[in-house]
Amino acid sequence: MKRFVFGAVMAAALIGAPAAFAQQIVIKFSHVTTPDTPKGMGAERFKALAEKFTNGKVKVEIYPNSQLYKDKEEMEALQLGAVQMLAPSLAKFGPLGVREFEVFDLPYIFPNKDALRRVTDGKVGKALFAKLEPKGIKGLAYWDNGFKIMSANTPIAKPTDFQGLKMRIQSSKVLDAQFRAIGALPQVMAFSEVYQAMQTGVVDGSENTPSNMYTQKHYEVQKYALVTNHGYIGYAVIVNKRFWDGLPADVRTQLEKAMAEATTYANSISQSENDDALEAMKKSGKIQISTPTPEATAAFRKAMEVVYTEMGSRIGKETIDAVLKETKAN
Repeated sequence: MKRFVFGAVMAAALIGAPAAFAQQIVIKFSHVTTPDTPKGMGAERFKALAEKFTNGKVKVEIYPNSQLYKDKEEMEALQLGAVQMLAPSLAKFGPLGVREFEVFDLPYIFPNKDALRRVTDGKVGKALFAKLEPKGIKGLAYWDNGFKIMSANTPIAKPTDFQGLKMRIQSSKVLDAQFRAIGALPQVMAFSEVYQAMQTGVVDGSENTPSNMYTQKHYEVQKYALVTNHGYIGYAVIVNKRFWDGLPADVRTQLEKAMAEATTYANSISQSENDDALEAMKKSGKIQISTPTPEATAAFRKAMEVVYTEMGSRIGKETIDAVLKETKAN
């Protein structure tokens, strides 16, 4: 049997000793990226603010690069209380049975950042987080990675250019359907394996955010990129619900304030990182980057409409409609 170490608050809650709250509260915040990514920098900002706002009552320990748990193990660790906080990709909730989060994978569902914010910061975002609570998880914030572009080793400008291309995807039924809708052959593959797969021709291309493509040097092994902004990659900052509910109210209020400020910071960093990465790839001269014409964008949208129908029963038509209502609002 694995032995899991709970934080000071969890221990106090279990033994019913309110006086234990005088001790320092430890929050273990585990994530899978490097400290210099927007997620990593956001986690560090939360640590600094949480410790400041609580006057040292809370200590936040950051564990980047999957130091404590592998990507597939961290969710179980959170539910069991071995760590108190995570920031997984939104696609990670599907295996828990909360497939509504896969709505974030639908192509062209977010026309711009303002529309995205209306969803994540509004009633839809809160409703999605509420679905995690029966799993012992409390959702605190949505953090951006950014909007995705496409890359390949052959010219890509319109949907028919993807016919027969082997495109790497994250494990997602929605993304699988998205690429099949334009005649591509989706290939599920770990992110760490993509560079070599592109280099050796195992895959022809991929979709990802500019910052991810740049930091992983995909532009060195891809000849073309198309700034489609067709999809979104984001994270949810989550906490063990029992741990969170057991915190003193004043401490929880200060941590919520710290998270709100860290979220604003992380999301602003994400945008600038993507802008800078796209410009750096252009300047490298190693990859030709273009923007689709309005006609091509319309063709991509039309070709991918079928995904909404195909995934309706999986994600839930009510969830899709709720998101569309917010994203189409003025």
